[in-house]
Amino acid sequence: MRLIIKNDYKACAKWTADYIAGKIAKAEASENKPFVLGLPTGSTPLGVYKRLIELYEKGEISFKNVITFNMDEYLGLEETHPQSYHYFMQENFFSKIDIKKENIHILDGRAADPQEECRRYEELIKAAGGIDLFLGGCGCDGHIAFNEPGSSLSSRTRVKTLTEDTIAANARFFGGDTTKVPKTALTVGIGTITDAKEVLIMMTGLSKADALQHAVEESVSQMWPVTILQMHKSAILIADDACTDKLRVGTVKYFKGIEAKITDSYECIFADK
Repeated sequence: MRLIIKNDYKACAKWTADYIAGKIAKAEASENKPFVLGLPTGSTPLGVYKRLIELYEKGEISFKNVITFNMDEYLGLEETHPQSYHYFMQENFFSKIDIKKENIHILDGRAADPQEECRRYEELIKAAGGIDLFLGGCGCDGHIAFNEPGSSLSSRTRVKTLTEDTIAANARFFGGDTTKVPKTALTVGIGTITDAKEVLIMMTGLSKADALQHAVEESVSQMWPVTILQMHKSAILIADDACTDKLRVGTVKYFKGIEAKITDSYECIFADK
């Protein structure tokens, strides 16, 4: 596992976006060999999407040969609902870049047969050749996508009942009213995420400090789903200084020391852009 520590959220978002852009550029994505990118919603990736849009507008990157798979969607919401993840992605990312509509994949929250929709999604990922890089955020309780504490660490895309903590956390997007937050969602599984060739999880702010501490210093546990990244062959956690509050001083020094010796070619490509 690689842990990147930056000063603040803005620096984390820029590093993450530049890293993703660099991976796409290095892959020399083409129509016959597209780059497959897993994406999240919520407040965490907004800075990343803003930076990627900036790079696209400057002509530094194209998404014409990028295929995307989003992590999740609320069950029961229309695509046009302001709080659906279809709407979120269009408003905050897809409508502002040159990605092809047919290359965008998001779970259908209005599917007549949700179980079949989940099976179909797994097949689509397989048909695309698997996910090259899965970007994600992490909840205060260590959940990734809608894989709440207690989720199977080998789970696949499925219907998931949301915990009261997650509903309360997401109420801010529904005017603070928890009764308006859907109680179930469709989500990729932890196994689906870790099947990706590379996984990059952003964790910023003091509220995520416990989750980061478990992810880095504690043992793998289904009660802290993010800890599964310890078992991944190519996982990156990126956090700001505030998020490292619960880590041992020695742990922080260790990871900062390693990164000080690395010249990250992906970050350098866009460092002055």
